[in-house]
Amino acid sequence: MTMMTRRSFVRRGATALAGAAMLGEFAQMLAQAAPGAKIRLGSRTSCFGGDFKVAKQCGLEGVELGVGGAADVLKIADPAEQQKQKALAQAAGVVISSLSMDLMNGSPVATEPRAVAWLGQCIAAAKNLGAVGILVPFFGKAHLLKDGDWKQDDLASVVKRMKEVAPQAEAAGVTLGIECTLPSAKYIEILDRIGSKFVGAYYDVGNTTNAHYDVPSEIRALKGRISQFHFKDGASYLGEGKVKFEPIAAALRDIDYHGWIVLETSCPTKNGAVDGKKNAEFVRKLMGI
Repeated sequence: MTMMTRRSFVRRGATALAGAAMLGEFAQMLAQAAPGAKIRLGSRTSCFGGDFKVAKQCGLEGVELGVGGAADVLKIADPAEQQKQKALAQAAGVVISSLSMDLMNGSPVATEPRAVAWLGQCIAAAKNLGAVGILVPFFGKAHLLKDGDWKQDDLASVVKRMKEVAPQAEAAGVTLGIECTLPSAKYIEILDRIGSKFVGAYYDVGNTTNAHYDVPSEIRALKGRISQFHFKDGASYLGEGKVKFEPIAAALRDIDYHGWIVLETSCPTKNGAVDGKKNAEFVRKLMGI
């Protein structure tokens, strides 16, 4: 066993205290993301047919917007596009909860030369749109693990680039949510290495169920680190597939989660208004909102 010197003990204790303080601040920030309510309910546009008025009819409060395909200047960075989306949301009586950078799966943060610029564009757009979060995905080409261990070069690059943009997110009051299928221990490792309360975990209960994780335990392990949630249940309505939502709801209560639950649900009847309303009603009953 390696002996710990007094200096290393003090240093480790200071690091732990700093980490605890950061988590406390992050939890407070999440609470501020849902003013007037502990949990707010939103949806990706594809889940209700893209019409913001239909989203309102479904009982949704917010929408999560895509940012467009790969280009030097992303679609969402266009001031005219931002004004259009703001006007549509205002007319429908909903808000823009978050942005989703789906293009990063094919053009990963780790290797895409424009990644930092894209993140900066989305942070500025989110601030203007009033969105509190940005989903940064790590699937497909962007996945950070190989045979259960880190792709070390990709990990180092992601940490470096997220550290670079984190101050921009802080200045804008926007959280960057890493969405992936990392187990909680590795999620915590990468978040610790980035070291910003404005970079958290965007946690998808459907993806982690499919990965055969103990989802409630993973959520509890990530207390204070989760920026937003995605709820989905494969091709089924919420609660009618293989995701066990009652234990998940209990875990959200245990970690005192404040913020957005965003639906990423399917449309079994192909009617966004009907299916979106049914899924929204399920979550409201589940969470007591």
